[in-house]
Amino acid sequence: MNGSLRHVAVALLTAASLIMSPAYAQAQQGQNQSPAQAQQGQTAPGAQPASQPGAQTGSAASEPARDLKESRGADYTTGKPIFPNIFSPYAPRYIPEPMLTNSTRVDQLIQDGKLMLSLDDAISLALENNLNIFVARFQPWIAETQLLKAKAGGIPQSLSTQQVVLGTSPSVSFDPVLTASYNWYHSNTPVNNPFISGTGTGTNILVVNQNSSAVNFGFTEGFHTGTNLQVTINTARTATNEPDVFFNPAFSPILTATLSQPLLNGFGILPNTRYIIEQKNSIKAADSLFAQQVIAVVTQTSNDYWELVYDRQNVKVEEAAVGVSQKLWEDNKKQLEIGTMAPLDVLTAESQLATDQQNLIVAQTTKLQQETVLLNDIAKNLLAKDVAGIEIVPTTPITIPDIVENIPLQDAVQEAWRKRPELYQADLNRKNAEIEVKVTRNALLPSLNAYIQYTSQGLNGTGFNTTGVNGTFVADPQAPLVGADGLPILINGNEAFTGVPATTTAVTHGGLSNALTNVFENQFPTYAAGLTLTMPLRNRSAQADSARAQFDERQLQVQYRQTENTIVINVRNAIIALAQDRSQVAAAEKARNLAQQTLDAEQKKYQLGSSTSYQVVLRSRDLTAAQGTALRAQANLAEALVLFNQAMGRTLEVQHITVADAMRGATRRDPLIPGTPEPGTVVGAK
Repeated sequence: MNGSLRHVAVALLTAASLIMSPAYAQAQQGQNQSPAQAQQGQTAPGAQPASQPGAQTGSAASEPARDLKESRGADYTTGKPIFPNIFSPYAPRYIPEPMLTNSTRVDQLIQDGKLMLSLDDAISLALENNLNIFVARFQPWIAETQLLKAKAGGIPQSLSTQQVVLGTSPSVSFDPVLTASYNWYHSNTPVNNPFISGTGTGTNILVVNQNSSAVNFGFTEGFHTGTNLQVTINTARTATNEPDVFFNPAFSPILTATLSQPLLNGFGILPNTRYIIEQKNSIKAADSLFAQQVIAVVTQTSNDYWELVYDRQNVKVEEAAVGVSQKLWEDNKKQLEIGTMAPLDVLTAESQLATDQQNLIVAQTTKLQQETVLLNDIAKNLLAKDVAGIEIVPTTPITIPDIVENIPLQDAVQEAWRKRPELYQADLNRKNAEIEVKVTRNALLPSLNAYIQYTSQGLNGTGFNTTGVNGTFVADPQAPLVGADGLPILINGNEAFTGVPATTTAVTHGGLSNALTNVFENQFPTYAAGLTLTMPLRNRSAQADSARAQFDERQLQVQYRQTENTIVINVRNAIIALAQDRSQVAAAEKARNLAQQTLDAEQKKYQLGSSTSYQVVLRSRDLTAAQGTALRAQANLAEALVLFNQAMGRTLEVQHITVADAMRGATRRDPLIPGTPEPGTVVGAK
């Protein structure tokens, strides 16, 4: 027994040496080379060498991963534990229903039927209620489920449109698989030659009865090296009416253990864990996509907020213009009645009043539309009774920053490359493409698989047959048949004997337990080992996958540079727009003051009789236009600052938002209760 166990140990050690054999390390060395080393002097059509894109920036490599694991809640990268409840892996996980009602912060900000909203509260409500953020919040969770699938040996469904599944799925399953089966078999077989079958002769057709049943168990598990372990144990029970068997019924269990290892195609950790590595990158990309969506929503909410501020101020400007025109028309009517003014002046004033009233209606309608736009940014349910048709009153006025940041373009671009999530995502896609290139290069190799196998058998039964079948005979070694010449008669080259009736002796044995003892004591072992070489003669499919992977990598390298250039353009345009809008605010404010002074002077001349109502109307129009231009310039400057922060990747840090808080849908900022000053506001300051 000890000798047999030593044989088993030697076989397993041989398998381990095959797995880690350095004879194939040279084949793997070529896989670990970079694309630039493997294809020196060669580039894809229209692409730059692999070492060039992004080499000078180094931005994405320095960007830390946005790890949201602690803020996501449940961890979907691990399966349900099998202990203490062994049935838990076969039940679905509980996924809570989405909360589609507005947050309580909305009710806290309503006063006298109006939603008193500061910019900070608008952003906080967007983080809590915006449905775009809500939808994006699922992406990291979905990516985690696909990592769990990759850990089991499956092919995940990638969130990235750039990642294409090339080649075949992994040949091993990393989840241990236990199988069990039961088989039952019964047959009645007619016998045409009773002498050979041992059933004896008779006047009727003889029948061999076979009854068998088997309980089989199997265990299979794959490993990251491509190694596959398979263990099976078959316990067969057979019973027959044939008298020429030792045990009836008989138990013949077989234990088989097979260890296989690819040595060329599929050898190593990378080809077998490619999806795990790529999906970990996909989770980082999903986190970055979520952060990008938060930035987009915060930017959009801020811009919509400032648009509403502008629209409300514009309504006031148009109302003031209507008031001026109304007073001018009424004064002209009185002067017409007393005969001191021509009818044409009255018509001119009335026409201006009608125009201003029309502009007021447009301004009021635009304000209502903008309220709906902003409400969609900050609420989940637009028809909830507390927000349906509610008036939004922005409490944060447009302020003109004293200093507009003037940062050199090169420094601004470097900062944006470090902080912008788009470049981080492009870098992750590029890393996954590099993995695909290495894996498909390995898949070009022929398949050479080594295996070792150990089999142990047993045989026993519950007893010998105690009765014979009528007409059944067995050979009598003591009575050989001889011919007339006195020599033994040969049948098929073997010496023939006379037949005697077949009889058996009743002897009881241990049955299945003794048969299993034979197996586990290694009484009847079998050892096997072998190599299987498979060589596709043209290997076109693997060549296509390898070329496709390299083209994908080259394309992503170009797209990475595209993303860099897009960020450069965004930053440059944001800097220009910020400086331009700051200058426009100063110019528009000066124009508004001059228009006001001109109107005041014209009205004084009109009162003294040295001007006409037409001139007053013109100056009033000029003032209204100047006031609208000034408001528009202020709103543009506020929005330009928002877009500048977005272009620089500063949106979250400027607003003191953490991605973890956005993932939870909650902020640590308290709502600004209506009637209280904003934090940092000096009471009495304008």
